[in-house]
Amino acid sequence: MPTMISHAVVAFGAGALLPQHKSFRFWACAVLASVIPDFDVLAFKFGIPYAHPFGHRGYFHSLSFALIWGIFTVLVFFRPAQYPRRQRVFLALFFFALTACHDLLDAMTNGGLGIALLAPFSNERIFFPFAPIQVSPIGLRGFLSERGLQVLASEAIWVWVPTAVFVSLGIGLKVLLARRGRTVVSVGKPQ
Repeated sequence: MPTMISHAVVAFGAGALLPQHKSFRFWACAVLASVIPDFDVLAFKFGIPYAHPFGHRGYFHSLSFALIWGIFTVLVFFRPAQYPRRQRVFLALFFFALTACHDLLDAMTNGGLGIALLAPFSNERIFFPFAPIQVSPIGLRGFLSERGLQVLASEAIWVWVPTAVFVSLGIGLKVLLARRGRTVVSVGKPQ
């Protein structure tokens, strides 16, 4: 898996592309959506094996969980009285995409058992054919080692730089659209 740092980098990058008026709540939910699948490492503490459907990189790394998480986040943190329906639908899709992006990045790593992208319909663990990201060690001790530094270097190349390029292009497109008088859906509270 990429580190939580890289998943959060993607969340901040994606959020930066959205219109202004983003609250602390928005950013907290964005970062949480980008890292929530890895909370399944707690399964090890409960004796749930890695390959189990609810083990690490199992159901919580699936597209169905990502969709549920996106909807749940909006239902709990973005009330209809404060956010119109259109904004809530957009936010649900945004949080779904961030959570799904976690899954896709994990499928691009070079270690572990793969991810159950299609759970609960299939527990088959998959990797993408192109898997250049070094898998992160689980636990603080492994992360604070030479191996952890190698993982961060790999993520800088395969996650951080592409995110920065994507954000730069997106901001350039936003500026171009603004000059042409086009607007994009707002995600902040109505003014």
